[in-house]
Amino acid sequence: MSRRLANVTLDNLDDLPRRCRRCVFWELDPVNGNRAVEVGDPGLEKEAWISSTLLEWGSCGKIVYVDGVAAGFVLYAPPHYVPRSVAFPTSPVSADAVLLMTAHIVPEFSGGGLGRMLVQGVAKDLTRRGVRAIEAFGDLKWEQPGACLMPADYLLSVGFKTVRPHLRFPRLRLELKTAVSWREDVEVALERLLGSMSPERALRPV
Repeated sequence: MSRRLANVTLDNLDDLPRRCRRCVFWELDPVNGNRAVEVGDPGLEKEAWISSTLLEWGSCGKIVYVDGVAAGFVLYAPPHYVPRSVAFPTSPVSADAVLLMTAHIVPEFSGGGLGRMLVQGVAKDLTRRGVRAIEAFGDLKWEQPGACLMPADYLLSVGFKTVRPHLRFPRLRLELKTAVSWREDVEVALERLLGSMSPERALRPV
């Protein structure tokens, strides 16, 4: 069984699960996001976001392939590239942090260490850029249908700290003091998380 990690690009964007490929929850603000879904083309908006982010900032996602099949992905970017981030009651994301937007492992590939492989790729990318921290909007009621958010309990249990509390959407942060701390803390967090997320729960809009 061969495994391969690749940056998300316009060439492989269609390898994302269909719902993810057309989801613009993070990429657009709420008003424009709703408009794109109702009367526009969310797939085209997703493509435009990937294109502009790649050109201006660089790699903003990873896809893991198993025997040529896309088995999972993760998306991340600085907060000013993520319009939806300012809509949360616990915004803004700190200027020195990269926002972990969403992550997903196809259920039939869960439990095989692909989450760890994805995060190793993200870690190498961000530590090379000198990123100081990663932040995420956690969901304290993740058992209910929600957006592409991380369960707050998972993030808290593996080292993320609440920097702005909220009854539903706290903002959490993990300092990236060294590449080692990233690998030890965030790999564990996302490996647990990715193995537990179902596509239905992970991708429904708020």
